[in-house]
Amino acid sequence: MAEAAKTEPNDPNAVCLATSTPEGRPSARMVLLKGVDHDRPGGGFVFYTNLESRKGGELAANPFAALCFHWKTLQRSVRVEGAVQPVSAEEADAYYASRARGSRIGAWASKQSRPLESRYALEKAVAEQTLRFGLGEIPRPPHWSGFRLVPDRMELWRDMPFRLHERRVFHRDGAGWRIEMLYP
Repeated sequence: MAEAAKTEPNDPNAVCLATSTPEGRPSARMVLLKGVDHDRPGGGFVFYTNLESRKGGELAANPFAALCFHWKTLQRSVRVEGAVQPVSAEEADAYYASRARGSRIGAWASKQSRPLESRYALEKAVAEQTLRFGLGEIPRPPHWSGFRLVPDRMELWRDMPFRLHERRVFHRDGAGWRIEMLYP
């Protein structure tokens, strides 16, 4: 992540989040990773969303997901798989408070992933929420929080000449990790 932050021109924390529907159909979209826990047992990758969104519903129905980072300038990618758990209310509040005011208003105005009848309807909802909160504090909506993906499998991929790429897989093994290499 630190290397990507130095080399990627836009959103080095952008990651593809894959979930699945209750029927087992895969569903993937880009999100922004907002934290990596090194000090928690098991660690974790943190992202935030509207809990009533498609991804929120899919994670409620099946609390497992995968992430895939791709850093083109580094010629590397990282795949992460594991269980997903909600972040604490305190964590969600702290992150929400750090967001730009317009983003906090947008969290109240957007019915994320649901049909939008027109751009005007969204702009009207933003205006209504802006009037509602005025210059005061904007509390975190009850339908907005975060998730932590706790990895049980991670794969680090590095581009190599002649497509003989390097692939290292880390499997959770008790309190540690078992490492193996894969053929490209």
